[in-house]
Amino acid sequence: MSAASADRAEAVAWGTEQYIAADDATSALAQTRRAGPATPHDDTTQLAASVADALIDLGFKTWDFGDSVAFEALIAASDALGDERWVRFAHGYGRAWTTRSKPFARLDCTVPGRALVGIATRFGDRQLLSTLQELADYLMSRPTLHGLYETWERSPLLAPYTGEPLDPHAQSLLDDPPAGVFVDCLHFDPPFLTALGVALGEERYLDAGILQALGYIRHLQQPDGLFDHFVLRGEPGSFGPGWGRGQGWAILGLLEVLESIDAADRDGDAASRRVIAASAHDLLHRMVGLQRPDGHWFAVVTDPGSGDEYSTAGFVASAITEAVRLGVVDGASTLRSRDAARRAILHSLDDRGQLREVSAAVYASTEPGHYGKVPRGYVVPWGQGPALLALVADGPSA
Repeated sequence: MSAASADRAEAVAWGTEQYIAADDATSALAQTRRAGPATPHDDTTQLAASVADALIDLGFKTWDFGDSVAFEALIAASDALGDERWVRFAHGYGRAWTTRSKPFARLDCTVPGRALVGIATRFGDRQLLSTLQELADYLMSRPTLHGLYETWERSPLLAPYTGEPLDPHAQSLLDDPPAGVFVDCLHFDPPFLTALGVALGEERYLDAGILQALGYIRHLQQPDGLFDHFVLRGEPGSFGPGWGRGQGWAILGLLEVLESIDAADRDGDAASRRVIAASAHDLLHRMVGLQRPDGHWFAVVTDPGSGDEYSTAGFVASAITEAVRLGVVDGASTLRSRDAARRAILHSLDDRGQLREVSAAVYASTEPGHYGKVPRGYVVPWGQGPALLALVADGPSA
């Protein structure tokens, strides 16, 4: 990339001069539709199809948070239901992106990279695969924090939704946010890079993705197995403990990297696989223990006062199916948790197949109470995608 194109790319990114997190959060909420009242559903292929149709009806932004799990769910729906229209939608969307993909921007880290690599391979789309490789090279040129690619130059910190005043140091971070790394991106960079490495037979991408996954484990996973939300440059420790959907991003990302490691079948990856598999096992084990009787989890999984977050059930249900397949977890109790989460999804959709009680405009906060007060009830890719994955997952019953 030339210096001029690099400068232009940074201008497109969510950078210092044109991006204000609070304004963007307000706009995002105003432009996002709300789910309707709960309508219990039977577990049918027709229901799964309606959830998939509701997913492609959303306004994707090319690219943004949630696209990764949404596109993976569309592929899974086509495979499970024998209907190509959802994977064809994803292919057409990705191919159209290639014609307008440059200059790349920092927000392109949210590309559904693993899904698009699979689509490019499936349909023999060399143009899409070539553009994905160019994007990977761009993303691997970003500055790093603790060896992890920085998500933002200026992290999207919000004043906490609790309305409580911040202490002077936290206020200074809000006023001038440093760069940061966020757990959401464990489902973006590592699975994309490892899948690309397998598809192209290029070890540098596989190596980079594995190292990223190990870095997320090292810097965000806590001794109890849960992941914190983010770290900031220059700040000790991590922030955002127990955020429910964050656990979903983490577990899917870890399992997808394991899948690529197994597909590559390289002798030198055994130690890394053990670490990643142990991380996924510990996270799922902790989540199973925190599941509510109704099959859902609290918005902050360790805090009963934090309210609902229905997207987490979709993430965990589909993750357990994959974890059993990969040999990460076993046992009837784990599968019972998966089945309870899936039943919870069936009782948490509206009459259009839209998942209810999903939060939006989380962004980030150094105040832990923020995560239990995020607005919810929105129809978004990070709700519909996990719900669809849960409904079409194929695995053993408890």
